[in-house]
Amino acid sequence: MTLLTTRELIDLLAADRPVRVLDIRWSLAEPDGSAAFAAGHIPGAVYVDLETELGDHSVSGRGRHPLPSGADLQASLRRAGVNDGDTVVTYDDWNRAGSSRAWWVLRAAGLTDVHILDGGLGAWTAAGEQLESGTVEAEPGSVALPHPDLYAGSLPTLTAEEAAKVPGTGVLLDARAPERFRGEVEPVDSVAGHIPGAQNLPSTSLLAADGTFRPVAELQQTFATLGVDGNRPAGAYCGSGVTAAVVLAAADAAGVDLALFPGSWSQWSSNPDHPVEVGDGRN
Repeated sequence: MTLLTTRELIDLLAADRPVRVLDIRWSLAEPDGSAAFAAGHIPGAVYVDLETELGDHSVSGRGRHPLPSGADLQASLRRAGVNDGDTVVTYDDWNRAGSSRAWWVLRAAGLTDVHILDGGLGAWTAAGEQLESGTVEAEPGSVALPHPDLYAGSLPTLTAEEAAKVPGTGVLLDARAPERFRGEVEPVDSVAGHIPGAQNLPSTSLLAADGTFRPVAELQQTFATLGVDGNRPAGAYCGSGVTAAVVLAAADAAGVDLALFPGSWSQWSSNPDHPVEVGDGRN
């Protein structure tokens, strides 16, 4: 079960079982969510910084948000108080981007009991639940990642070369906003456009107005309409591998398998030898 409702999270926290709630406040406009966390968060939650703890900026050539090493991720999770056997619930306050990134990274690292709070912090407060303020320093955890060689088969990933080949035999989804996909604007990376043959599926289109994921039947229909049917290769990318995780979370909820191109457009467009396509991709 990928998604948890607020009611389900409340019940989990009240039950006699270990639960660790991780606050992944992040957005393109405000990547550091620590101040927002301190102003108000779900009681007992611990803030995890997407930029420094769910990415590794010491490496180059792999886009704006390279995946963290297994050792670094394990250290970050221990700092957040995660122990072996914990149920981990991630949440955010912006389009499920941060929580989905954390969900995917932890699942790819081999943890299986990881969930996204459907609707994020907004759903929690809309249910009348209280927040607490201030910084939080958790008792160090002892989690040991089952796959120290991170992302080695736990969840499928694509290299740039592999992503280029997917449209020839399958479906490659671009999770960015339509105007970025079409190449009309590019506010972040140096080149506008998309990977040739990709189809646009904005991550926000998979969410309802209240920030929850759309019903499973609707998600299944969306992926089926795009040709993601489990019978051919399928992958997703975005600007830097963050919002594409929203598409992968929706796919997982719908029972659809997708591979992630972690470097995404930021890696692809940084190589002048990579071809670029503009327009709506339907010609």
